[in-house]
Amino acid sequence: MTPYCDHCGRPAHEGEHAGCRAARAMEPPRYCPHCCRRMVVQVTPTGWSARCAEHGTLSG
Repeated sequence: MTPYCDHCGRPAHEGEHAGCRAARAMEPPRYCPHCCRRMVVQVTPTGWSARCAEHGTLSG
């Protein structure tokens, strides 16, 4: 598991993240799972991309 929740930004091992996992089924990540920085997210008709200044780009 990643150190941070990519939906709410809190540490992944603290608290319940069932709501975050449910939201992530329909939404792109908002926080970098490695460093908890807010990412720049772009949603297109065919998918999404999310960019962390430190760790690069994720896509889906």
